[in-house]
Amino acid sequence: MAQFRLPPNSRIRKGRHFAAPEGAGNVRRFVIYRYDPDSGENPRMDTYDVNMDGCGPMVLDVLIKIKNEIDPTLTFRRSCREGICGSCAMNIDGGNTLACTKAADSISGDVSIYPLPHMSVVKDLVPDLTNFYAQYASIRPWLQARTPPPPDRERLQSKEEQELIDEPAACILCACCSTSCPSYWWNSDRYLGPAALLAAYRWLVDSRDEAKGERLDELEDPFRLYRCHTIMNCTNTCPKGLNPARAIAETKKMLLERRH
Repeated sequence: MAQFRLPPNSRIRKGRHFAAPEGAGNVRRFVIYRYDPDSGENPRMDTYDVNMDGCGPMVLDVLIKIKNEIDPTLTFRRSCREGICGSCAMNIDGGNTLACTKAADSISGDVSIYPLPHMSVVKDLVPDLTNFYAQYASIRPWLQARTPPPPDRERLQSKEEQELIDEPAACILCACCSTSCPSYWWNSDRYLGPAALLAAYRWLVDSRDEAKGERLDELEDPFRLYRCHTIMNCTNTCPKGLNPARAIAETKKMLLERRH
């Protein structure tokens, strides 16, 4: 069961029910987390009966239909609708994923939708990612090179060197992995989490980067890296099919090899 960070002294209450239009034949029920911190009210679960005829197949299509045609107060993030930007990450049917790539037909029964687990909520399905982005920035996600670039060409890599960064560079920073990690739930103030550590690994294995030693020094900390206990939630939930757990294990291996 996913863990959610509720406002102090509150619990989720039953909310409103929006019935489908009379005569609608292809109806699915969506139960959605609603919370407005400015209202002073406890979070609630609103129920929407949606006529799927004339609606796109993805959960994001349903959310857009609800906002446009049923309840304009519903709040969520979205942008590209193609699984690239990571904006519409949320917890759907108990798992963290992207609403734009999750087909409603892949879920049986009522569809439950929550914000990403165990994060403060800005409103409804919008989590506060301030700390998440600050942790990403802390690993210095840019090339650090001391030698000047060649005057007449780019800094070149072999095909094999480039392939090492293919997977970690494909991360879209949706936060699905970090918010599925119990260690991150309890230690997000000090543990960097799978997404930031995957980004750190991407620069550790980049043959053009010349700050590997400093990067490893910054990660060698009881909390920043070693709160990972290889539960594998991060890898299992990644909507891009990446493997943050393997990247973290490889980073630990680099530190071990450096000591000997």
